Amino acid sequence: MADDLAQRPDPEPERRSPRWGWRAFKRSPFFPATVIVLIISAGAGLFAGSYTYAFANPTPRNIPTAVVVPDHGAAPLNRFLAGMEQALNASLRLHPYPTYAKARWSLEEQRVFAVLQVRGRGVRMDVASAAGATVAQVLGQAAGKVGRVSGVPVTVKDVKPLQPGDPRGLAVFYISLAATIIGFLGAIQLSVNASELNPAERIAFMIAYALLGGFTIAVIVDQGLGALRLPFPESWAILALTMFTSGLVFSMFNVLFGRWALIPTWGLMVLLGNPSSGGAVSWPLLPSLLGTVGRWLPPGASVNAQHTAIYFRAHQHAFPFLVLVTWCVLSAVVFWTWRHRHPGGRPPRATPTRC
Repeated sequence: MADDLAQRPDPEPERRSPRWGWRAFKRSPFFPATVIVLIISAGAGLFAGSYTYAFANPTPRNIPTAVVVPDHGAAPLNRFLAGMEQALNASLRLHPYPTYAKARWSLEEQRVFAVLQVRGRGVRMDVASAAGATVAQVLGQAAGKVGRVSGVPVTVKDVKPLQPGDPRGLAVFYISLAATIIGFLGAIQLSVNASELNPAERIAFMIAYALLGGFTIAVIVDQGLGALRLPFPESWAILALTMFTSGLVFSMFNVLFGRWALIPTWGLMVLLGNPSSGGAVSWPLLPSLLGTVGRWLPPGASVNAQHTAIYFRAHQHAFPFLVLVTWCVLSAVVFWTWRHRHPGGRPPRATPTRC
């Protein structure tokens, strides 16, 4: 017996080895806690960086501008355009139109952000704060300076002003942001606090909170605060669709990545989607990649649909709704296909046997 004990290897050297320590650490509760610390630390920097990158220094990039081609006397317009191109670092993308009516229609369609036309010996610039408050501000400031330097009289008129309760044009961004974040937070809460819901029941409850949540946002912003006069049914539908889409996106990532689903959801919807949505800074002033990508993501589609519903009701586009519906369908298909990986649900009831 003593000889057997003497021949057994000492387990202490193995326990002191780095490989054994790493395996023990991975099995301990300290491993996921450490991962969370690292993720939160990186996420804080990425969150601050993404919003600072998008909003801190808005710079004009390819601003679509309509120009009414004059029958005669184009010299003042040409001097003014040359000065604007220099002041804005060649950021105007000019679109000629034969008449003001056609140029104004393009402005209502939000294909252009300003209309230029000759008026006597000067130039008139029509801007639309409702199409992009930051763009209208940049164009108006540049036009005044260029007019003084070039000697061309310039008149700037805001033909689509913002509502009095939203002088900076940020309310649409805020309500869309609320719908986006609350949408996936609701799905997280269902996953944590109502984990016994089966997949179909979870989708049904997401529809319920999206409808009620969208209604609450619209009522508070419109009737409670008076910040925006909303076309209520359409705005409610957009908010509800945004919340439902956001919840489904989390649910999709939930079956793909399990307990770490918040990371890709937060990255897609908050770190990338919200700064590139065009709600706080219009897309011609965003970095080119964000301005292009943002309209294909749920937050950007929500902002575009809501913005047009409020200020350009006769010119609503199908594209933002198609984007939201596409994300809905994609997320629902992925979630339903891998629903067996859904973290929750109830075990099936046992069928009673007959004697």
